[in-house]
Amino acid sequence: MSVRVTRPAMIIRVKPVESLTVADLEWAPVWQYTNRDGAGETVVRAVKRIPVRDISGKLIGTQVRFANGTRAWALIYNVMPENARQMEHLLTLSIEHAGKWFDLARYHDPDYTTRSPEALARFLGLAVDEIFPISFDLRPYVEGDPAVLQGSVLREPRERLSRDEIIAMALV
Repeated sequence: MSVRVTRPAMIIRVKPVESLTVADLEWAPVWQYTNRDGAGETVVRAVKRIPVRDISGKLIGTQVRFANGTRAWALIYNVMPENARQMEHLLTLSIEHAGKWFDLARYHDPDYTTRSPEALARFLGLAVDEIFPISFDLRPYVEGDPAVLQGSVLREPRERLSRDEIIAMALV
């Protein structure tokens, strides 16, 4: 007599990016935007295999470290695993605090005044100097140059680029 063993299908989580939680990120640190019919443009699904080679259309959930040594969960977007200069200017992150997310704007973003480093400090109840630089390590999740994948987000970039330079960089 043979015994038939059935295994549950792999659970694939699909949800709007704005509803991702820390529990989701602990379960799956890499998420990809999906094109499911009728799902909307901000729907993501968990990526099963990491580290990923192609990071386009993906975001990473991991803990980051503030200047004062405390850790926080972050969603990190616009990862360019082979180009440190692009990462410095285009990497974006959202920081979780008390179940809410704060999207940090970069100096070239149109809504910089409402999502600035100072606004993040107010959101967290910390001084700006306690937060920046924000250190990250994406090496466990993405294949690429280790020197680029482990770095920090500065309060101000080492150099400011013009709008045209930013657009040209983003199109590369």
